[in-house]
Amino acid sequence: MEVSAAVYYIEANVVCLIVFGILLFHNHFNIDRQEKMIKFDHVLVIFMLYFAVDCMWALIESNLIPRTRFLVVINDFLVYILMAATMYFWLQFVMAYEQVPHRNRRINKFAVLFPFMISTLVMIIHYFIAPGSLINDSLDTLWAYNIYLVAVPYIYMAAIIFYTVRKARSEKQADEKRKHLFIGFFPLMVIAGGGVQFVFPYIPIYCFSAMALMLVFYIQSLELRVSLDPLTQLNNRSQLAHYVSLRSNLSVEGRLTVVIMMDIDGFKSINDSYGHSEGDNALVIVADSLKKAVNSHSMPSFLCRYGGDEFILIIHPVQLQETEQLIQDLRAEAAKASGQTPFTLSVSFGYDVYEDGKESIRDCINNADKKLYLEKERKKNKARQAAG
Repeated sequence: MEVSAAVYYIEANVVCLIVFGILLFHNHFNIDRQEKMIKFDHVLVIFMLYFAVDCMWALIESNLIPRTRFLVVINDFLVYILMAATMYFWLQFVMAYEQVPHRNRRINKFAVLFPFMISTLVMIIHYFIAPGSLINDSLDTLWAYNIYLVAVPYIYMAAIIFYTVRKARSEKQADEKRKHLFIGFFPLMVIAGGGVQFVFPYIPIYCFSAMALMLVFYIQSLELRVSLDPLTQLNNRSQLAHYVSLRSNLSVEGRLTVVIMMDIDGFKSINDSYGHSEGDNALVIVADSLKKAVNSHSMPSFLCRYGGDEFILIIHPVQLQETEQLIQDLRAEAAKASGQTPFTLSVSFGYDVYEDGKESIRDCINNADKKLYLEKERKKNKARQAAG
């Protein structure tokens, strides 16, 4: 590599390193420090370390620092470590993003790390036993090294694709499916950039492709933070306003448009008796129950946290009876979730059919809210009669 090419290569990696450093700094001081964003920070750090090692490779290849066997071996080993670590930490991020059960158990953490540990140990032993099969006298890497370089990342990549495709298949909305698939196939796109650089080794395609894709993903994550309720991970009220502002969302050919209002019965008493942490837990459990019930039906839908313990669901059934069936399923899921709480968990509903041209969507929401209030009053009267 010529010195001028090395300087350009290093400059490109330094730019990528600075951009990732800015993302890391912004994330670190963000008020929303969820598990998945902490895992995302780990990926940023590994990429930054890789860019630094890539700069060292350019210095060695251009003889700006001596091209000794020791430095070449150290550099090649660090490249292997960071390539595997990138996929390992992206898998950790995916497992947090997809809410994989029991991912934080010690045995499961060890199982995920095991391929990395074994491959690294075998590679070190291989080098001491037969170094000539990994690197030749000209200090160029051989096919055995390349096998180590890709083996563990491919294992992790298979797990990443498995988790994200499985989650995407459970989603009903096309945009939700795309979010999961983008996260799952992100490593393939980065590796594709690395494959192009393998053909043109002195052009920093890998760092530019990684930076471009991470920026796209980061921008999408910022959009999600704006549109999602941080506690329940449902759409928030501003996203509801955006949804109902689009006429196409309120008029689906051959289907009704129904607005369902719901809230948690006795939510204030849960906070007063068990504390706000249990109140938050109740909101999360109900949100998860709502998502599960809605996903079990094939009708188009939109679910959001409206505020406090209130939720809004907009659905498009073919017949009104489907609305009643869905509400029954929602009640059943909430009742089933009560087993996870020290209190009884139940929800109340009110719904109204939106009639385009006869009323506004705001009127429809208000009507559904009034019917929700009537149901809660009926429940309270029934409880009084039972007590009397």
